[in-house]
Amino acid sequence: MSDTGQRVCPVENAGHLESRMRRWLQNPQKLIGPYLKEGMTVLDVGCGPGFFSIEMARMVGASGRVIAADLQDGMLQKLRDKIQGTELEARVVLHQCGKQSIGWTEPVDFVLAFYMLHELPDQDAFFREIEALLTPDGHVFIIEPPFHVSKAAFAETLKKSQNAGLTPVAAPRVFLSKSTLLKKG
Repeated sequence: MSDTGQRVCPVENAGHLESRMRRWLQNPQKLIGPYLKEGMTVLDVGCGPGFFSIEMARMVGASGRVIAADLQDGMLQKLRDKIQGTELEARVVLHQCGKQSIGWTEPVDFVLAFYMLHELPDQDAFFREIEALLTPDGHVFIIEPPFHVSKAAFAETLKKSQNAGLTPVAAPRVFLSKSTLLKKG
């Protein structure tokens, strides 16, 4: 979900998204493990090469599902190559977003939007779409980089999420990031 005027991480830089340092600083188990349960359906928006998608697929187990959504087919191909022939292949659904919409229609229990909201041309539309997809007890975890997103811009993002019917429930600490956990309603 972006347009040509918005900068998205190029596929050529995907390797930088999976460093050992990142795994240590932004450990998926520690960051999102507390919010996931076996059997959940999870949407990883702007999944890139699957840094979080793969770990979330392990967390939701064989009865769960991860929708790995990205605008760039190249990012989805990198993830496809990683999971092909593994048990995770059956748990991860690769979904290419449109430029103005995620385009997913089935309900989800949890949405991860990691370092991608600042790339969107229409955050209001994004939050309306997410709110419509969430199950009644669903949550959204948004995490934004402080070097791209000011305190005021993050506050505006939160206001937009609330206008769409999402309520902040926590502000988990994420190293060098601004973050909020939202729930439906």
